[in-house]
Amino acid sequence: MILIDSLTMKYGGFTALDDVSFASEPGRVTGFLGPNGAGKSTTMRIMVGLTKPTSGHATVAGRRYADLPNPGREVGVLLDASAQHAGRTGREILTIAARTMGVPGRRVDEMLDLVSLTPTEAGRRVRNYSLGMRQRLGIATALIGDPHVLILDEPANGLDPAGIRWMRDLLRGYADQGGTVLLSSHLLHEIEVIADDLIVIGNGRIVAQGTKAELLATAGTLVRTPDTAVLAQAIASAGLVAHSSGPDLLRVESDPHVVGRIALETGVPLVELRAAEGAGLEEMFLELTAETQREGAAA
Repeated sequence: MILIDSLTMKYGGFTALDDVSFASEPGRVTGFLGPNGAGKSTTMRIMVGLTKPTSGHATVAGRRYADLPNPGREVGVLLDASAQHAGRTGREILTIAARTMGVPGRRVDEMLDLVSLTPTEAGRRVRNYSLGMRQRLGIATALIGDPHVLILDEPANGLDPAGIRWMRDLLRGYADQGGTVLLSSHLLHEIEVIADDLIVIGNGRIVAQGTKAELLATAGTLVRTPDTAVLAQAIASAGLVAHSSGPDLLRVESDPHVVGRIALETGVPLVELRAAEGAGLEEMFLELTAETQREGAAA
């Protein structure tokens, strides 16, 4: 289990994290989402002892990462697949990791087979690896100690569609066997497919958290109209809440038949009216983080 308790991180006058708290449970995949600069990587670096927070705590299985006697046997970490020794071969990197953690040498071949790196590829120097191959090697390194917790930052970056599907199945199987997975990714569809729980961060603060089913079930109704201002006013007058999800799109915290009736009574033409559950994670993410999006800010 990963427990984040009231993490705050300040750099001079800039607050990167502001009282961040959440948990990632065993047997579940937790998706950690947010725009660039929202605080995801800072949070993960604090989890594994690379950055010291201004205040607050991050623990794994009840202990700080720095206090774990053999961290690699308890926590598998992949924060940057490019941060591997470019002059060593893939096999050498895994062999060093195995010896450092005190695991049997056979784990090297087991991990190479697991991540589908061939003997020829394992013998190449990492500087000659593609990004996708480095990701596979990074995942192998994270798993070689047979840990019960995985902390992964953008592990699908550089993988082709088959590789993404492979990684999804791997992590789902790991969690189904009781492991804890905290996964950060910009590939919202993959998070939607694999995650059990979601944590959404924006501007260094948690803006939403809960099970995937809970968060997506609160989506309400999507309604598209050229007269959003008029409809939004009518919805507000009816005591309902509407959120702007685009120049001609509203998400209303109510059922479609209620929204449709208000539009009919107001005389507003509708281009689209549907339950927002089908809209999925992308719409929810964009709405929750609208104020922190570069594109949204520019607009």
